[in-house]
Amino acid sequence: MLQPCPWGKVKWDDDEVITIGQLAGYIGVSIKTVRVYHDKGLLLEPDRDASGYRRYGANDAVDLIKIRTLAEAGVPLARIRYLRAAGEEEFRQALGEIDGELDARIRSLQETQGRLRRLAAGRLVPLPGKVVAHLEDLARWGFTPRWVDLQRDLWILVFATHPDRATTLFHEQAEILADPTLRWLFLGYDHAHDLDADDPRLEDLARRIAEANRERYGPDERPGLDTGSEIPALIQSRVNASSPAWERLDSLIRAQLDA
Repeated sequence: MLQPCPWGKVKWDDDEVITIGQLAGYIGVSIKTVRVYHDKGLLLEPDRDASGYRRYGANDAVDLIKIRTLAEAGVPLARIRYLRAAGEEEFRQALGEIDGELDARIRSLQETQGRLRRLAAGRLVPLPGKVVAHLEDLARWGFTPRWVDLQRDLWILVFATHPDRATTLFHEQAEILADPTLRWLFLGYDHAHDLDADDPRLEDLARRIAEANRERYGPDERPGLDTGSEIPALIQSRVNASSPAWERLDSLIRAQLDA
């Protein structure tokens, strides 16, 4: 019978047998799980007694604990069945490999947890200090919080998807905004957000932005970050969707550059 030992463990008499329900309850699994292990050939199914019930002993309980431990570690049932038939040395080696796999999973989960916490704090990825300082400069120069947020999202995406080129791209953009004349054009773009889409000031702003772009890059280059991906287009689509004036301004700039 099951009796409490002096140190609080459970003692199982050698001649004691229990039902499948008792076995499942003691080990902490469901009866259905035990039956699945039977069907998969992981746990031997005992013969029925004279009353028609299957009775389990201490060895069955030990085997079930081993199977449950491996299953909780994420080991596939097919691999557990193989390990149950393996020799002691092979079994120990496999346990070492599984332990290493668990370490890798733990590191991955910790990284995921870090991303979730940064997401909860409004920081999808940790931006370099120079980018954070640049975003603070934007606010100090008179850019709206809306524009600063858009820039933050842009650099989050660029640093996450193009880490090898992100620093170079950032320095180029920061250099542009460090020029008071060019910065004034970006401020104009920012503050055009609330204009009517047919406001004539948009045409003048688009012309000046296109001229500045041709002067800096030559006649064949378009404004924006050349990352070789769809990221800039995604950002621009978000920009355009947030304001009819911004959408028209983007179209006017493209038309000016195509001219």
